[in-house]
Amino acid sequence: MAGFSQGLENFPKKTWKNRLPIMEIEERTSMKRRDFLRTAAASVAVSGLSVTIGNANEENPSRWIFQGKEGKTVPQWGDPEVGHVTTYNPDFADKHLWIRKDNQLLAVYRTGQNQKYPYIYPLAGPKSMVSVTTESGQPWPHHRSMFFGLDRVNGGNYWQQGQKDGQILSQGLKLEEATTTKVVWTDSCLWKKPDADAIFEDQRRYTIDWRCDDYYIVDFEMKMTALTEVTVLKTNHGFFGVRVSPELAPNGGGVLVNSEGATGQKATEGKPAKWCAYYGKRFFNPAITEGVAVLCPPEKPFQNCPWFTRDYGNISPMPFNYNPGPWVFKPGEGLEGVYRTVVFAGTVQDVDLNALWKEIYGG
Repeated sequence: MAGFSQGLENFPKKTWKNRLPIMEIEERTSMKRRDFLRTAAASVAVSGLSVTIGNANEENPSRWIFQGKEGKTVPQWGDPEVGHVTTYNPDFADKHLWIRKDNQLLAVYRTGQNQKYPYIYPLAGPKSMVSVTTESGQPWPHHRSMFFGLDRVNGGNYWQQGQKDGQILSQGLKLEEATTTKVVWTDSCLWKKPDADAIFEDQRRYTIDWRCDDYYIVDFEMKMTALTEVTVLKTNHGFFGVRVSPELAPNGGGVLVNSEGATGQKATEGKPAKWCAYYGKRFFNPAITEGVAVLCPPEKPFQNCPWFTRDYGNISPMPFNYNPGPWVFKPGEGLEGVYRTVVFAGTVQDVDLNALWKEIYGG
């Protein structure tokens, strides 16, 4: 993989090509719930890309930005959006990035301070525009769609349990680029327990690139840096992965397959692979088949990294579970890498996942 060590701002542009349709982005900033209920603006349909940076109150109504240029102030139309937002706590006062395609919701990056960690939900299928991931589901309801976290870190848990055990807190969500086919944003996060110093900081960069009506990609670049000595014990919980909608997983009638052609949890768990994917017929319309694949970085410690897979719908390349531990990071040390996720229509035969792996990782 080339480019990440040059810094987030210098990530190579050569992988972003063949872009097609239209997306809309909406970003909401912090406000108290009473202000949000009183003044939240409804989305308006526009042609092309639109960005809304919301800081809505009576003195400073939301500003609407079209095609990257500031537009006129618009009135606060519509019902309060708080009733349509999935959060841990309805009293949230946090910042989210909303991404739409053709005025249909494609994805939301959620950074609430009451959350365990930032995550993306939904990830809409390119045909149905219904999420291929689940925000929460049994038997492990703490799984959050597209996630990044970890437990057994300096005695804390940055993946499940309560906030007192540790949270990953967004410090600076920033929209970097928005075109008719691509959205790029960055965030910086601190890993900490309440009333304690942070132990990790991470810098992350997300890119959603709509390639065609059959698939789009989500690239997640991360760089973690230890702020103190950090010890990670062997664990199968968390790190990067997805929790899919039940009908895409084997337990719901879907298919789990890896790059080596192995299928199902028994054949894929603990096995190295370039990618793992789920796909299946959508329960609301069996005529539509959609899926999602996670691609594994090739560099150490992810090289030949065994996969954590579950027939109920959780996949994650997981070095902390299968490689010897404990892992100890001195101050200033850490990990960096890029994970690519592909959301597609059809089956794995309908999208060239090996080519998309080679495109970003080379080799």
